Amino acid sequence: MTNTLIIVPGYNEAKSIGDVINNILEQKQNYDILVINDCSNDETSQIARRIAKCKVIDLPINLGVGGAVQTGFKYAYNNGYSYAVQFDGDGQHNASEIGKILTPVQNNEADVVIGSRFLTKETSYRSTFARRKGIYIFRILNLLFIKQIITDNTSGFRAYNKKAIKFLTYNYPQDYPEPESVVILGRNDFVIKEISVKMNERKNGRSSINGLKIPYYMFKVLLSVIMTSLRKRNNYVK
Repeated sequence: MTNTLIIVPGYNEAKSIGDVINNILEQKQNYDILVINDCSNDETSQIARRIAKCKVIDLPINLGVGGAVQTGFKYAYNNGYSYAVQFDGDGQHNASEIGKILTPVQNNEADVVIGSRFLTKETSYRSTFARRKGIYIFRILNLLFIKQIITDNTSGFRAYNKKAIKFLTYNYPQDYPEPESVVILGRNDFVIKEISVKMNERKNGRSSINGLKIPYYMFKVLLSVIMTSLRKRNNYVK
């Protein structure tokens, strides 16, 4: 076993999961790879299991990305990993940049590193107008709640040290985990850093949050983040 676990949550990612895993293996780094199959109804699990160096956990019911990623944290914590990397199964993230977000954590510069699409202006990634407005609102909220601007709150490309793994094993949010976890971590004195990364458009399917769903989603996320910010620190398992 190595000291770094790559956590790949996947729901119906049969068309991309094989390429994602092989892309990680092509880096020739000593990472362990764990796919959390979130009760897919396609061949996500079977394809991942055919790759010898990949471990797979099949969830019996669909828990959503929050439950899937938390399962990965629990596995990492219970098996003594020093570092974990959250890496999407839809092909948006580039395995060549795993080392980039891991390095600050390994050098004790941060507890959590977020791969950001928006940290610099030199980016080819384009989101919709509504999403950009939502991202701007999240930045303001982070400044209010944790006294730090986070440019890419919804990024699912993140690296964690052992202390953060243990904390999130017990405290990872379920509904809107990426933006909520930023507030939870910041309010519990974890050091968060962003690193500029390049991301791809998803290879297959499309986001379930689109069109008229975006304002509704934003309202629910904002309410959830605000409620999270009001939660007392001593209510969390350390």
